[in-house]
Amino acid sequence: MKTGFVDLAAYIPGLAVDARYATQHNLTGHPLDGYRAGKALATVEAADALKCAFALARQLGYGMLVYDAYRPQRAVDDFVRWSEAPEDELTRAEYYPALEKTQLFPLGYIARRSGHSRGSTIDLTLTRDGVPVDMGGHFDLMDERSHHNAPGLSPDQEENRRRLCAIMAYAGFAPYECEWWHYRLMKEPYPDTYFDFNIE
Repeated sequence: MKTGFVDLAAYIPGLAVDARYATQHNLTGHPLDGYRAGKALATVEAADALKCAFALARQLGYGMLVYDAYRPQRAVDDFVRWSEAPEDELTRAEYYPALEKTQLFPLGYIARRSGHSRGSTIDLTLTRDGVPVDMGGHFDLMDERSHHNAPGLSPDQEENRRRLCAIMAYAGFAPYECEWWHYRLMKEPYPDTYFDFNIE
């Protein structure tokens, strides 16, 4: 593992990880390049901040489930290749039911450079008794329903999103408006560096 990065599950006892991009259960329908193990890696600084957030979540009766953290640039490139293959729509019904692939870039769901590659952005949710709480939409749903201010959410779903946002803000993370699960460490240590080492 690259110096300055840690395995989040090992670094934060009790933290759950479901590394979706190391499996077929993701937007592309295949494991992404660079994900050779089902781990979530992050910079030490992001891991320390997440440890703080996790402690607060535990005090409030919640756990946390991480879907992704550091993402190699080669995985981002894999996303781009997938988006440029219009005939591949195997995952559309689950992940982008109301959009065309060509809309994913301009709407901000996919980019050629990802903050995840800088090592201090984390995709996650809260859990109760090991089960993800109802956020009104699942991880990586490319839809307006994933926006923080999405209309049509139930009061419980809105409160769950607000609670996650407050916990992460307390620990120094900023949300991404289009994705309720996406948080970036505001004082990230490598703001201009996009890493490309494998996760293994």
